[in-house]
Amino acid sequence: MILDLIRWRSQQTPDAPALFFAGRWYSYRALEQRANRLARRLYALGVRQGDRVGILAHNHLAHFDLLLAAPKLGYLHTAFNYRLSATELAPLLEQVQARCLFVDQACHPLLDSPATPLLSLDGYEDWLSATSCESLPPPALTTDDGHLLLFTGGSTGLPKAAVLPYRQTLGNAWRTVEAWGLDAGDCALQCTPCFHAAVNVLSLPLLACGGRVVLLPEFDAADYLAQVGRHRPSLLFMVPTMYQMLIDQPAFTGTDFSGVRWAISGGAPCPPTVRAAFSASRVRFKQGYGLTEAGVNCFGMDLDEADHKPEFVGRPLPGLEAVVRGADGRPLAPGEVGELTLRGEQVFSGYWQQPEETAQALREGWLWTGDLAQVDASGCFRIVGRRKEMYLSGGENVYPSEVEAALYRCPGVLDCAVLGLPDPLWGESGLAAVVLQAGQEADATALRQTLRTQLAAYKLPRWFQFLPALPKTGAGKIDKNEIRRRYLQAQEALPR
Repeated sequence: MILDLIRWRSQQTPDAPALFFAGRWYSYRALEQRANRLARRLYALGVRQGDRVGILAHNHLAHFDLLLAAPKLGYLHTAFNYRLSATELAPLLEQVQARCLFVDQACHPLLDSPATPLLSLDGYEDWLSATSCESLPPPALTTDDGHLLLFTGGSTGLPKAAVLPYRQTLGNAWRTVEAWGLDAGDCALQCTPCFHAAVNVLSLPLLACGGRVVLLPEFDAADYLAQVGRHRPSLLFMVPTMYQMLIDQPAFTGTDFSGVRWAISGGAPCPPTVRAAFSASRVRFKQGYGLTEAGVNCFGMDLDEADHKPEFVGRPLPGLEAVVRGADGRPLAPGEVGELTLRGEQVFSGYWQQPEETAQALREGWLWTGDLAQVDASGCFRIVGRRKEMYLSGGENVYPSEVEAALYRCPGVLDCAVLGLPDPLWGESGLAAVVLQAGQEADATALRQTLRTQLAAYKLPRWFQFLPALPKTGAGKIDKNEIRRRYLQAQEALPR
């Protein structure tokens, strides 16, 4: 496997446009030269193979410079979440012990007397250009050496830093190109944060096959639609909340999506209302699935099958095995719900300096994802939900994603989330947090009656919470822990 991807790619198509940022295109040759310059700069600062080089910044070209320069020195590229508080960030910096940390001006307040040497992104271009673009002698790397440290979006405790080796990051890129049918004519807008594994969904695969990536400083729904008109991307990737924000824009119906081959949704099942709105704009949808520890692209399916099975994610990508297992490790029959386990070169090496957590996730060569899934008779997989989100009501398993899917079919429901809460009678019962469409009145009784025609009685939510919007995590996913906290806090405030 070629580990220095940008060096190889620049030899194939040196003058082709590769990445757009801040008003200009950079060719593959330019990205290779930038990576060489950065490697020389970091080497002069003492960075060597195995070191960590961090960045705490909003979307910036430096993220890609660091990603592409990593194999030239052998350091682990480590992007930190700028949406964390200073208190949350400090132990992560202590855990990683980066040799140096690139920081943009907006993130400086998050750092209180850091031990890590800081490199400001103010003046970054001048700093980078003031050195040679000739390559250094390459380090002795293998496919098992670490390429990235990416933090998982854990909702409790300290986020874990997953070690992603080259066999995973570049293997994912090439298998995505093959399985999803990407080529040099494709273009995508990178609008999700660069500290997130989503960079590996389309951006790295497109750079591998000679395509084009448009890096946006942040996600702004109105600006995103304008960029669709300007750059005419052929592929779209976002989480469902972001797609919904596009639909809510007045300019959505007038946006020309004719260049889009397909859109893929990640992070959570995409509501039918979102798919329907994009279908009206002649954009076809796929449901994606992946996790930081495996890929991040794990499955694929063609568009015709995706149309008929909108809640399925497809079949494993080449080189990846997927098995649904019971708690005892036994493979389950088609239709049975169990934990999704994965095996292959796209599985991560483990968690940085956390051997116990690594041993729990990796067992006998298999990654236990923590996600519940089922497979149909044709071998097509469907993600049911998180193992920790499943709850028992009256001794029966309730999968929140099933209840959420039913809620989305109810008239007037714009967004929703379901979770289990303690119930003295049934053990646990469901709380449904619901966002209604404009002009709709909150009526829990009517909503429950509609759900009764779709769900067994034990699956019906006992409590309803109507909100103007659902709280989101830094990665744009629905924050169920925050929903739980707000609801319980509101209940405690009620007069006794």
